[in-house]
This record gives sequence, C-alpha cells and structure tokens, in this order.
Amino acid sequence: MRLQRNGFSLIELMVVMVVIAILVSIALPRYQGSVENAKLVALKSNLHVLRSAIDRYHDDRAHFPDSLQALVDGHYLRDVPVDPVTESAQTWVPVEEMAGDDAGVVDVHSGAAGADPHGTVYAEL
Repeated sequence: MRLQRNGFSLIELMVVMVVIAILVSIALPRYQGSVENAKLVALKSNLHVLRSAIDRYHDDRAHFPDSLQALVDGHYLRDVPVDPVTESAQTWVPVEEMAGDDAGVVDVHSGAAGADPHGTVYAEL
C-alpha cells in the first residue's frame, strides 16, 4: 500500500521562496523608480498650477500676491497644493520681489532638498 502525501516538503517550500525573492528583487527597483518619477511629474504639475495662479492674480489685480495663501483667499486656488517630494504644502519657497507697487510673490520653487533622478535640483524646477 502506498502512503498518501499531504503538503509540501521543506525543499519544495525553500525553492518557491527563492523564486519569489528573485522576482521581488527584480520588481522592487522598478517600482521605486516609478514612484520617484510620479513625484517629479506631480511636482512639475503643481509648480505650473501655482505659477499660473500667480500670473492670473497679477493680471486681474495689477500686483502680485503677498503670499501663496492670498491665492486661496482670492479664489485662484482651492488650496495650496502639496509639494509631493516633501509631502507638505508649507515647504514651498516663494520668490518675492520687493521693489515698487508690484511687490509680492512673483514665482515659487520647491523646498525639497536634493535632486531628481536626472540630476536637476528640486529647488531649480
């Protein structure tokens, strides 16, 4: 009479675990790269939205906003967007012009430290 075998041997389980580990080691770097790329695309989009709102504010009121919050208060934005790299809406670095009647926030940059995968510093985007 032949014994019926239920389950897997330790060797079979170890082989499956090694195959899974190899697949994960191949997929993980690709996943991390796509996450970084998505953050970069979102950062560029948020900067474009902020800069467009600053320009519209200036076109309508003939002066630049005093702060990014003024864009929200003036209904040019629903809310100050989040910097996807720092994951905060408080880290934007406004570029202010101090001369004349046109003083205010004229541009904005990311407050994130470091550079994107292509070597461009986040603060220079």
